Amino acid sequence: MRVLMVSDVYFPRVNRVSTSIQTFRRDLAALGHPVDLLAPHYPGLPRPRPRPNSDPDPDADMGSATDASLGDENGILRVPSRYLFFDPEDRMMSGRFIHRQVAGLARRNYDLVHIQTPFVAHAAGLRLARAFGVPVVETYHTHFEPYLGHYLPWLPAPGLRAAARRFTRRQCNQVDAVVVPSTPMLKTLQGYGVDKPMRIIPTGLDLDRFRSGDGARFRRAHGIAPQRPVLMHVGRVAHEKNIDFLLQMLQRVQREIPDVLLMIVGEGPAQRHLERLSQRMGLQANLRFLGYLDRDGELLDCYRGGDVFVFASRTETQGLVLLEAMALGVPVVALAEMGTRDILDAGRGGLVARAEPEHFAQQVLRLLREPDLRAACAADARDYVGATWSGTTSAQRMLDLYRSLV
Repeated sequence: MRVLMVSDVYFPRVNRVSTSIQTFRRDLAALGHPVDLLAPHYPGLPRPRPRPNSDPDPDADMGSATDASLGDENGILRVPSRYLFFDPEDRMMSGRFIHRQVAGLARRNYDLVHIQTPFVAHAAGLRLARAFGVPVVETYHTHFEPYLGHYLPWLPAPGLRAAARRFTRRQCNQVDAVVVPSTPMLKTLQGYGVDKPMRIIPTGLDLDRFRSGDGARFRRAHGIAPQRPVLMHVGRVAHEKNIDFLLQMLQRVQREIPDVLLMIVGEGPAQRHLERLSQRMGLQANLRFLGYLDRDGELLDCYRGGDVFVFASRTETQGLVLLEAMALGVPVVALAEMGTRDILDAGRGGLVARAEPEHFAQQVLRLLREPDLRAACAADARDYVGATWSGTTSAQRMLDLYRSLV
């Protein structure tokens, strides 16, 4: 089976969608099913160059969808894109460019189109599937309803929520099947009126990759004493991640353990706000922002360097970073909200906290003060992820869905 994925984001843009695409492409290819990808070109990336002796495509220009250009980046066609002033981390792909590639892409005989994001990629994916005469699947990665109020605060919240529901219902009902990463997200879409078949297929992990990482090396590199208590948070530094709540929790933990340190890994629009808030709360010495770290290097060391992974987002459709931390043997304290509930309901690998800073802080303090409990949670976390959340298992479930549609 040959699949074409279409996405408005991909590496070097770091987020859970990029990670999910990378994981499924790798694991589906390992099962013998190659997956090509249309994704934005980002500043700093080289433009694709046709290889010598490749068949010319008379309809295409530089970077077109010939076998040569799709092979330049392991089956990825980078689409010209433009800057978004309201979201500078992301790009808007050229729909016209994609339209010019239809003939070249059709010659690759795809069996299915898989849309990963709801913007240009959604429209392009529908158009390509119709042109190829094949089924189209969409993964619903992002729960937009609670997000919009953070980015459009001047508009009435009820109207924004209603618009988000209509938008989501319309797009999901345009495809042949919808993939969701968690049970709560499936129930949410059913409540919106999505009536197309839906399948719960979470993103799995490459378990071999999460056997590495050197926490002591990370601490040395960042001047952190070996015995200093370290809390870790990995994710986009955005308002919907509820990091303000983590600072309220940190303030309470700091009263009991004055040298506690919270490391925030990632970048995003909320960082300046959080820096100002930490100053008002007197937490400058207890908080560090690290930006993005290399996923195959320092990020693994960073996870290992933490004593407890903390996570308070209430809008996640899965919570992949929880699984990454647990796979590396870092116990978690988190809210069991939306997608994280599927991970945490098993009661393994950490402690669930209520959405109250005081209770969250008490759960963190338990793990920091009880090394035997922390070690038991760490071992259980590794066992749980290894038995339940492997990438190969998720890829096989995705392949079963594809086969049911073609």
